[in-house]
Amino acid sequence: MQKRLGRQTVVLERPSVILSHAAVGGKQEGEGPLSAYFDHLCADSFFGEKTWEKAESAMQKIALSKALEKATLSPEDLDYILAGDLLNQCIGTSFGLRDFNIPFYGLYGACSTMGESLALGSLLISGGCAEKAGAMTSSHFCTAERQYRMPVPYGSQRTPTAQWTATAAGCVILGCEGPGPRVTTVTCGKIVDQGITDANNMGAAMAPAAYDTLTTHFAATGTGPADYDLILTGDLGLLGHQIVTDLFARDGVDLSQKYQDCGMLLYDIQKQDMHAGASGCGCAASVLCGYLLREMEEGRWRRVLFAPTGALLSPTSSFQGESIPGICHAVTLEMPEKE
Repeated sequence: MQKRLGRQTVVLERPSVILSHAAVGGKQEGEGPLSAYFDHLCADSFFGEKTWEKAESAMQKIALSKALEKATLSPEDLDYILAGDLLNQCIGTSFGLRDFNIPFYGLYGACSTMGESLALGSLLISGGCAEKAGAMTSSHFCTAERQYRMPVPYGSQRTPTAQWTATAAGCVILGCEGPGPRVTTVTCGKIVDQGITDANNMGAAMAPAAYDTLTTHFAATGTGPADYDLILTGDLGLLGHQIVTDLFARDGVDLSQKYQDCGMLLYDIQKQDMHAGASGCGCAASVLCGYLLREMEEGRWRRVLFAPTGALLSPTSSFQGESIPGICHAVTLEMPEKE
């Protein structure tokens, strides 16, 4: 039930349908411009748990439970759940989902994980291998800082290019039919590494991957920016967004009228002092599962290209002076024509 366009893009002739979606956020997300789009906000960074890592698991539990509730489904109704996070061995996900008893594929696409899980879940459904599946991811500011940079209690100074890891989670329930937004095409990204080594400059590290995937998608599908109501990358922030815009401008392509980035939308960058914007798996996930899908359902956009990005580094690779590989996975979301 699929049609391949080149090496990386697949048209889903049996599109998967988004049956429900839920977004969970923390204190900073609740103070941002998209606060009204969250299904659950908690001012306690521990979410009632004893550690930040357990808090991240709690966010995933809440997101999945709320998405299932909105679709009037139970965990037993899901054939698979595809999910991951930023923590070593994806413990935020595995510990969060261990009591749900759902067949589980653990994923690591860094901050592109929402796009990866959405793409793979849609391929499973389109190929007839599943009737219903969940796609989910999360991040937590404190767990990410402790793992990748400096523990929060150190109070280390952040560079101007640094971004704020979202304390957020997003979950989508996919099915075979229904009136909701549909995933109609999937473009799998390639690893792109332009030699950036600064772990506090994620936008510059990931922007080339976004450019590569978007360029590939446009070429394979025969489309361009004018064919979409919105093109939305994930957590490139101010700097990465500008780099992608400039790379396309070099090719004579103007993205400026249709292009936004989740890292620029989640927070009020100036008032909340977020430097270059938001990042983390939960950034693109919560913007998608709250703001984007709700606005599509309400008729603001009919066709959206969602392309979250990820930096495939680890603390070990950074300590060893390695550069930062980037990845970007893209999916086309479309509202069905009204009868």
